[in-house]
Amino acid sequence: MKKILVIDDDVASGRTLQLHFRSQGYDTAVASGVDEGLATAEQMQPDLLVMDIRMPGKSGLEGLPEFKQNFPDIRVIMITAFHDMESTIQAMQRGADDYIHKPIDIDELDAAVTKILAGNGSERGMVHAGGGGAGDSDYAMVGSSRAMKEIYKTIGLVAQSPATVLITGESGTGKELVARAIHCAATKPSAPFVAVNCAAVVETLLESDMFGHEKGAFTGALSRQPGKFSLAQDGSIFLDEVGDLSPGVQAKLLRVIQEKEFVPLGGSEVKRTNARVIGATNADLLERVGQGKFREDLYYRFQVVNIHLPPLRERMEDLEQLVPALLGRINRTMHRKVPRLMGEVMEAFRAYDWPGNVRELENVLMKAVALSPGNTITLDLMPEQIAGTGGKGTDAARAKPATEQSLSDVECEHIARVLAATNWHRGQACEVLGISRPRLRRLISQYGLEAPADDTEKKSGVLAEEGE
Repeated sequence: MKKILVIDDDVASGRTLQLHFRSQGYDTAVASGVDEGLATAEQMQPDLLVMDIRMPGKSGLEGLPEFKQNFPDIRVIMITAFHDMESTIQAMQRGADDYIHKPIDIDELDAAVTKILAGNGSERGMVHAGGGGAGDSDYAMVGSSRAMKEIYKTIGLVAQSPATVLITGESGTGKELVARAIHCAATKPSAPFVAVNCAAVVETLLESDMFGHEKGAFTGALSRQPGKFSLAQDGSIFLDEVGDLSPGVQAKLLRVIQEKEFVPLGGSEVKRTNARVIGATNADLLERVGQGKFREDLYYRFQVVNIHLPPLRERMEDLEQLVPALLGRINRTMHRKVPRLMGEVMEAFRAYDWPGNVRELENVLMKAVALSPGNTITLDLMPEQIAGTGGKGTDAARAKPATEQSLSDVECEHIARVLAATNWHRGQACEVLGISRPRLRRLISQYGLEAPADDTEKKSGVLAEEGE
């Protein structure tokens, strides 16, 4: 009979898991902390450890290396109520076989237990402790959807091996963020991370940019210059849009991956590099292989580890975390304080398809922060494709093309949209517009704006404010 040890400071949760595992035919014991769990494990010699991460005293992450050292063959599932990338990566690096979030999906847990105790996925425990976290907060990945959780696990497993990685996904999904997360979780996170956009550099200069050149190698080569592979050395080199590489560069790249060596353009001396190669593409490389545009042997070199990033439209539940995280980054960059979105803006975000993915979301928020006069982002600051019909401006103003609108037309339309976005709450509207209430009342009267006549609650609210 297989033995399972559950460690959870939540007594009810631990007891529930114990009863469930016993009903599945496992010999199960429960401990409320790491030290108690170590003592129990000495007596029990469990096959599987199911341990919570955040507990009083010693955390599960702190205790995990001790269990792996004292019981080298033990398999581990970490559980937590917190959905952050760094904890997932650290757990996988320290020897966990899987990582499951609370509230626990019992089917997901049973599948993980069955797989682990059957011996499948035994390689997962081969990644040892070390390395850094997820890196700078401005590069941290955000999202707690099932797809993102699996990506975090893979990052934790692959980070400390020298394996070549290929990241696939549509444009704007965050492929460079995955590359940076792998680099930052590696054994040498302080080593250089060097990025090359293979589609942005002129083909004739790309070989020189990647591998360097000697003086006189081509017209304008006035001095010897190191390439990106020399600069990366013991770190990581990220090749974005690797599918656009020319045949000549593909051949040299294959040699770098296989032999860890290259020759600069116009030179004869062989250079060596220990840089890990991380490629990314939004193209179907296998299709390009069939078309003769991408080397088959290079394709298989990139297939050692493949991480696919889903488009934003397939993980819309992550919007609740993505929006505040992006707003925080944008505010820091622009030295602004625009922390809030009107509820209808989030509704519009959820209804939109995001063809440009997370990059499009970031650009929309950046523009809104730049144009927002207050500390709230309203629907009128959104592009038309997201906002839909927009606000409640006058028919005359909306009917005119932008080039024919007067300044008064624009002001009228903007005020009407803000009033609609704030449900005609004058205090919020004044805050967004950056004007006083008396001025707002004068403008409402000047432009003949009215709350919707069929909405008695809004109408009464406006009348009540008039009596202030």
